[in-house]
Amino acid sequence: MNTCRKCATEFKIAPESMAFYERMGVPTPRDCPACRMRQRIMFRNEHKLYKRTCDGTGKSIVSIYDTGTPFPVYHVDFYWSDRWNALGFGQEFDFSRSFFAQFAELSTKVPRLALTKRNCENSEYVNNEEEDKNCYMCFAGAFCEDCYFCRFTLNSKNCVDCLNTSRSELCYECVNTLNSYHCRHSQNLKNCSEVFLSEDLIGCTDCIASIGLINQQYFILNIKYSETEYLAKKAQLLTNYASELKKYAAEFRTLKNSVSNRFAHITNSENVTGDYILNSKDCRECFDILECQDCAYIQDGQNAKDCEDCFITYRNELTYNTMGVCLDAVNCIVGCYCWACTDTMYSQNCFSSSHLFGCIGLSNQHYCILNKPYKKEEYAQLVPKIIEHMKKGEEWGEFFPAELSPFAYNETVAQEYFPLTPQEARARGFRWKEEQEIDLSAITKKIPAEKLPRDVAEIPDDILNWALICSESKRPYIIQKEELNFYRKLNLPIPQFHPEVRYLKRMNLRNPRHLWSRVCANCGKKVATSFAPERTEQILCSQCYGQKVFA
Repeated sequence: MNTCRKCATEFKIAPESMAFYERMGVPTPRDCPACRMRQRIMFRNEHKLYKRTCDGTGKSIVSIYDTGTPFPVYHVDFYWSDRWNALGFGQEFDFSRSFFAQFAELSTKVPRLALTKRNCENSEYVNNEEEDKNCYMCFAGAFCEDCYFCRFTLNSKNCVDCLNTSRSELCYECVNTLNSYHCRHSQNLKNCSEVFLSEDLIGCTDCIASIGLINQQYFILNIKYSETEYLAKKAQLLTNYASELKKYAAEFRTLKNSVSNRFAHITNSENVTGDYILNSKDCRECFDILECQDCAYIQDGQNAKDCEDCFITYRNELTYNTMGVCLDAVNCIVGCYCWACTDTMYSQNCFSSSHLFGCIGLSNQHYCILNKPYKKEEYAQLVPKIIEHMKKGEEWGEFFPAELSPFAYNETVAQEYFPLTPQEARARGFRWKEEQEIDLSAITKKIPAEKLPRDVAEIPDDILNWALICSESKRPYIIQKEELNFYRKLNLPIPQFHPEVRYLKRMNLRNPRHLWSRVCANCGKKVATSFAPERTEQILCSQCYGQKVFA
């Protein structure tokens, strides 16, 4: 048993992990999995956007970096131009100084991408996105069109306020939705259509406020209705959506408390623990993974093999302690945002490169240390010496220190998974950024959101010139034209909460990325589940849940 240096929690290291560490040539971690995850995601600002000046062109741009960064920030077009060269910032390795001190020096000089996105059209306000069209405030997704305020959304169209949604269309306020059409205020849907305020449905259509159904139609509160009866109630719901939804929500909460939950969302997988796992094998404590094998402590991964301690990992093999290292990365140890790279160590924001150590911002480069190029033989001789130097300073195997993050704690996704108050963050030595006041000088009207008519038909076009004050956070927000068109098309009331508040509410619908040992309420079998022991819901193992659903 090991004791975490940061939180004093005791944690075990599995034999499979010991073999992996030996294979990668890294020491066993000295912090628990949760603290290791926090350390990585403190380097990921996903959705905090700022207006600033491109240091290459002088033009106004949108960026995840606010003004005042020590390093230059470039618009994507200038960044990928031939008007600058990251090799120009190369420096000799100094064996009289720690590696992290030298990397910190380099990180204040090398320019950064204002936003990480690729091949996006009419989608200025997106980050960590690819192949988007007409999207706004979408993050960590790809191949979407006409989507707004979505996270981790893939191959979807006309979706608003969705989280972890794939191959879906015309969905609103949905969480963990796959291959579904016109669903609202629902969670854990697969192959569904015309579903409202429901949870854990597969292959269902025309259901309202129902849970745990497979291949069913015309259900309300888990009760079967005739087609005529159902369509009449559905028409009433759609006509008076706000009031009817509130009524159904109260009844649905009572229904949820009366049914048992499956201990985890694991499908077509073998020898795995975690939650939201699909088509995977031999994976431990992994969350939101698809087609992964022999992995551990992975969050948001796809087609990964032999990887451990990674946050956001796609098509990778043999990567360890990384964040945002994706797209056919192989043999990478400690890194951030290195795409299509092989044999890299302690590097950040590098692309299509190999054999890098401590590099930043390189593209199509090989055999570089601290952005300085070497001959292959020189690189092979120098890297082992640097590793030994890092071992002596207890740096080797550790992720980048928190003070090297270019972001304040509350700018990063760490605040979403491990929320802290400003006082708590500063007490831990983390930076905190105060929220900036939005310039509302050009706004003609400011109105508390709860005072808006609930019937969208009563909302005038002029709302686009208003600032709405969030009912919960009191922060102002603005409705976009395309967003308003979506609400009118689906007869939805205007949201009463700021987009970030709405996102956190969706996040809170999901269980934490942590496992506890509990027993099945039916057979007493032990299971590893993300339902905390103090929660009152009954949980069932896979076999008992299957017998219940298919009974």
